[in-house]
Amino acid sequence: MSTREIITCRRTGDTCVYVKHKSGLDILIREMPGFSSVYALFGTKYGSINTTFKLAADKEYTEVPNGIAHFLEHKLFENEDCGVFELFARTGAQCNAYTSFDKTCYLFSCTKNYTENLRILLDFVQKPYFTKENVDKEQGIIGQEIRMTNDNPEWRVLFNMLRCMYHNHPVQIDIAGTEESIAQIDADLLYKCYDTFYNLNNMTLSIAGNISAEEVLAICDEMLRPCADKGLETVFPDEPADIVQAEIHEKQPVGASIFQMGYKCAPCKENFFKKEMTATLAMSYISDASSDMYLRLLSEGIINNTFGGEIFAGDGFFSAIFSGESESPEKVRDAVAAEVRRILAEGIDERVFSRIKKALYGSYVRQLNNVTAFASIMINAHMAGCKPFDPVDIVSELTSADALEFIRNELTEDKIVLSVIEKM
Repeated sequence: MSTREIITCRRTGDTCVYVKHKSGLDILIREMPGFSSVYALFGTKYGSINTTFKLAADKEYTEVPNGIAHFLEHKLFENEDCGVFELFARTGAQCNAYTSFDKTCYLFSCTKNYTENLRILLDFVQKPYFTKENVDKEQGIIGQEIRMTNDNPEWRVLFNMLRCMYHNHPVQIDIAGTEESIAQIDADLLYKCYDTFYNLNNMTLSIAGNISAEEVLAICDEMLRPCADKGLETVFPDEPADIVQAEIHEKQPVGASIFQMGYKCAPCKENFFKKEMTATLAMSYISDASSDMYLRLLSEGIINNTFGGEIFAGDGFFSAIFSGESESPEKVRDAVAAEVRRILAEGIDERVFSRIKKALYGSYVRQLNNVTAFASIMINAHMAGCKPFDPVDIVSELTSADALEFIRNELTEDKIVLSVIEKM
């Protein structure tokens, strides 16, 4: 039997519906009457980092080539009859998919025919069709994609940094893999990964907009094929706390030199959203456009308005990254490190912290009334072991002491990596 729970935001009173479907699928639904659009994501907790795994019945772990999750995502858009894009085009919907480091999601957005589009989405993701011919063809297509991303400066500066941060964790490897790794992929491997990770007990449906929860659940009852939980377990190699190297430079034909400087932080094992929100506040306090450090670097021409900070985190990895354009990235790194030392010595200005916290809180509240944003929040939260409204509730309760503790424990100078793509 399916079970249902109403999840309520303590601060705003907004609600969504969580259903543990009898098929094994987790379903999150946000009815938003009066809105014109619908956005749905059907995702599996399976990304590029999940290359070593086993089921409860397996004696040994299986290790598969890098890039196979992304490869599988591409192939699911083909079936025996016609392409999936053609099916959605007939209904007037837009469809897409993405593979990240720790998840793969298939999605559509529409303003009409959402029930028909939901049937298409649930149907094609449950119908893999892999042959030697279509796998061989895809290897050439994805090989070209890999070559294109290798020429992308933004992509290169990120992965250069990750390779300097992580010794063993697969987050350092391109999501699409390498031309050598995808050459090892065949139809049998794709079916093995599909059967392992596309089990409904490892998947989530998130849908928001002008919808009826009862209609959504009726379609799920009709379309979903129940499957037993096979006891999936994924593992990662041991990862030392220290970095590999502190700095890396590469020359590319770019108009302006770009950089990413990141702090390698301890991975989050519990309360993921609390650590992510705390880190976001701490990063904002350091790099906010009204901060003394930002304004000084801007006035000296060391940075421009591309400078900012973000949190990059997932299963087994967590880092705080500052990035932007600069012809003097070492000065940016040194200024950030000096600002961290100043904050630890002088403490956090409560007035400034309060303003930054209110801005972050307001950004999350606004997303509650955005169909696309909230559908994404629901699936991301659920796959992180959290609830959709946790960001609003958590941010409202965080203090400057929480942010200061994160800065003290995580933003240490021995964990800084600087990656630069310089003009040729």
